[in-house]
Amino acid sequence: MTASGDDAQALVVAFLGELLLLEEDDGFVGRSIRAKLSGSAPTRVTARVRGEPFDPARHVARTEVKAITMHRLVFDPARGRARVIVDI
Repeated sequence: MTASGDDAQALVVAFLGELLLLEEDDGFVGRSIRAKLSGSAPTRVTARVRGEPFDPARHVARTEVKAITMHRLVFDPARGRARVIVDI
């Protein structure tokens, strides 16, 4: 899976949006993600996402995420941290 954005914040939103699409369109539940940023100013990410199809007998369905937002988004790739607010 790949995602890109004009800047680091847009990249975070694009990447999480791609993960959200996997869940919404394919019913995919991610278990592990290995991601690699490209460039000195990260604007592209390539990731390997492992998981399985959603199974109501095995997975608990909780609050549904509707969208990823830019509101108060913080991304610090040097420390491997991000704060993201989502619409539910």
